[in-house]
Amino acid sequence: MTAQDPADGLDVRRMGSGVVIVVAGLGVGLVSAVLTAREGVSEWAFALTFGALIAIGEMVQFNVDRSRNRAPIATSAALAYAMLRGPSLETPPSVAQIIVVTTLATMIGICPRAIAGLRWDIVVSSRRALSVACTALVFSAVIPVDLGWNGSWRHAAPLCLAMLLGVLTAGVVDALVGAGQATETENKPFPAALRDELTVMGQIGMAMGLGGVLLAAGTSLLGLWAVPLVVVPLLLTQFAFRRFASAQRTYRTTVRSMARSTEIAGFSSPGQNARTATLAVAIGNDLGLTPSRVEALEYAALLSGVGQLALADPSPGGASLLRTREERQRAAAIGASVIERSGVLDHVAEIVRHSNDPYRHGRANDASIPVESGIVNVALAYEQLVGEGSGQTPGKAMESIGLGIGAEYDPIVVESLRRIVGRGFRF
Repeated sequence: MTAQDPADGLDVRRMGSGVVIVVAGLGVGLVSAVLTAREGVSEWAFALTFGALIAIGEMVQFNVDRSRNRAPIATSAALAYAMLRGPSLETPPSVAQIIVVTTLATMIGICPRAIAGLRWDIVVSSRRALSVACTALVFSAVIPVDLGWNGSWRHAAPLCLAMLLGVLTAGVVDALVGAGQATETENKPFPAALRDELTVMGQIGMAMGLGGVLLAAGTSLLGLWAVPLVVVPLLLTQFAFRRFASAQRTYRTTVRSMARSTEIAGFSSPGQNARTATLAVAIGNDLGLTPSRVEALEYAALLSGVGQLALADPSPGGASLLRTREERQRAAAIGASVIERSGVLDHVAEIVRHSNDPYRHGRANDASIPVESGIVNVALAYEQLVGEGSGQTPGKAMESIGLGIGAEYDPIVVESLRRIVGRGFRF
């Protein structure tokens, strides 16, 4: 799910199936609140401490991969609270109490962000709460209430295995829900979306999960004194994620600034590169490309016209298709060499280098040419036929592009474009 702007945090029309997730989270929270009120709250000190950690973690959440907000401290603290066992606790919290503390703390944590106008996403926060609920259910189902840490391997081994199972449960549940949302919002095939979610779970999710395991084990053995000690690695994880997110934002800003140079010089129409990139990303998602490949595809689409700056005169209205084949391929080669000089965009340069190659003489005979090059080629052609000031309807543009299938354009890419246009894609 793409992160929403602050003003759209509760825009039901944009949330789609996220409404179901939010309602499910609130419903489970309300039922758990009723059960907790009947049974009473156990170990108030632990409930307040972990509730505060979750709330603080939600307050300092951030976007690290443009797909969803991350909250390492909140996630690890919630997972840890779901897996507490003695000897420091006389009575471990019930599943209902775990859900109530997590849900209430999550709501408290996102309120300051909403008031301050910071980016927040109630759907993602609800997903975290539901995943923790699943962890609590699994952990309590496999570990008896009277089984706690007592220094013996007979207890430690099953507790560790149960914790890992609980973390894995949270990750898989969140991945399944996330894949379903990506299929809805990005029109990505479910298997590809699930692959991406599981990859992220392995790269980022397991770090937060293992942080939760350490926090749960330390607190169970040493009591609340262990919390500040174990939270330090979580703070370092938060800091590392934020540095990575900051670097990624700088990276994207630099690429977009480079892309605007062609518009300023008159070699492309205003917004042309951004529109081409938007369509290219939609095609990449439809074809099930991985997030890293989609990101490279977006950068290539944005920078595909950089090489035109070496040409004598700009094309009328930025219509590079009006140039000869030789001019377009020379511009692509020059653009690729310029991009390569950055030292970090070699994969993007390779896409740009072949972005004007005709399919019949390119990828049809050379599998080493990335499919992303064909995507940029088709996306640019469609934008120049349908974009601002062009005047053609999507249907007419598809007819024109259809005439070049197999010769100029990759049939797989054109078919993907046909699906996207059929779903109502508009610039």
